[in-house]
Amino acid sequence: MLQSVIDAVRKVAQQEIMPRYLKVAHQCKIDGSIFTEADIAAQTALVAALKQILDYPVLGEEMLPEQQEALWRAGEDGLWCIDPIDGTSNFFNGLPFFAVSVALMRDGQSVLGVVYDPVADEMFWAERGKGAYLNGEPMPLKECAPEFHRAMAAIDFKRLKPSLAQKLVASPPFASQRNFGASTLDWCYVAAGRFNLYLHGGQKLWDYAAGSLILAEAGGSMCTLTEDDFGAGNPWQRSVIAALNPDLFDAWKAWIRERQ
Repeated sequence: MLQSVIDAVRKVAQQEIMPRYLKVAHQCKIDGSIFTEADIAAQTALVAALKQILDYPVLGEEMLPEQQEALWRAGEDGLWCIDPIDGTSNFFNGLPFFAVSVALMRDGQSVLGVVYDPVADEMFWAERGKGAYLNGEPMPLKECAPEFHRAMAAIDFKRLKPSLAQKLVASPPFASQRNFGASTLDWCYVAAGRFNLYLHGGQKLWDYAAGSLILAEAGGSMCTLTEDDFGAGNPWQRSVIAALNPDLFDAWKAWIRERQ
């Protein structure tokens, strides 16, 4: 089944996404975020392909909130959760950092996750209890963790409380910070060891469903800003504190929680 999902994701990226790269207009949703013809085409193709693999409900980012909530309730025994293009703003503007994300969930928990970066041709995947991989290579790719003050952090500042964001800018406990605008890839970069620390003020279900499993299977740790159990948060708006190395995670979580 995993290989079938990987094949489906790669095919959708090749046929529906990359031919439209830099060639589509965008529209705005009610919340101000953008979407393109490629998002809709990729979602339609993924829904059809995944239901042929396992005939479960498919919850996609480009659906209406009422549809998403109904599918979430109907998918307790099995649910596909997809983001056809995570990083649509990057995709539209020509920044080569976006991804397709697919997760299979049961009882509200991810059991399979696939995230594909079609520009770099990097396929990240994990199955619960079976480890995490990048193009077949076990992750993490780098296991040597730096000291806390030498770490590289992935942080989405715009979704943090202004007071916490100000403290992170004024007196950062890390060496440097990045934000590339695609949450699903952020998770995978932490899992691979490319980022040492991760902080996000609020993700949707499709932002973390695959990536959080991939990081967990790579040996990483995660929680929310207020809950030690990452799975206890609101599925529609879940904050993230995460790191691959357990010592870095403890130091990062303590620093954040003392200052939020």
